[in-house]
Amino acid sequence: MLSLNDTLIAMTDLETSGDVFGLHEILEIGVVVFNQKNFEIIDTLNIKVKPLNIKNAIPAALERNGYNEKDWSEAVSLGEAMEKYAEKTTGCIFSAYNATFDWGFVNTAFKQTKVQNKMDYHRLDVLSIAWEKGLKNSPKWNLSVACEIFGVLPEPMPHSALNGAMTAYELFKKLSD
Repeated sequence: MLSLNDTLIAMTDLETSGDVFGLHEILEIGVVVFNQKNFEIIDTLNIKVKPLNIKNAIPAALERNGYNEKDWSEAVSLGEAMEKYAEKTTGCIFSAYNATFDWGFVNTAFKQTKVQNKMDYHRLDVLSIAWEKGLKNSPKWNLSVACEIFGVLPEPMPHSALNGAMTAYELFKKLSD
């Protein structure tokens, strides 16, 4: 069994149809799996998820995520997406820029799909680390503001879950210096 200091980290970013677990849906999952000692990227995943109740979506969330039926025409079911996510993140520590938000949706999705979560039970919240290192002095705490404060390139466009996960990974790496 690996020690916590040897455990891979799965930096995760989700695009969702809103902010309420169980009501709104995951539309896209991005993950960057990396070695926490040398920050070597081991694997990545970006997968679009076919929504079942898009009528419940918040229009502003869909706009931010760039959701449209055409780009999601080959999206997979939530169950298939969670199977792939579980496979990529086995044994990893879950991390996200806003771990409370992303973990709430991931945990709900594991329960809804009955896919087994094979990750370590620890969680790393990049927002909390950034807050402690100076983000608390800013009027806004989103990822783009944190990147600006700490000198990390902003998320490249077009916006996607993998771009968000990669940007959070870069910020985490910078904050770990």
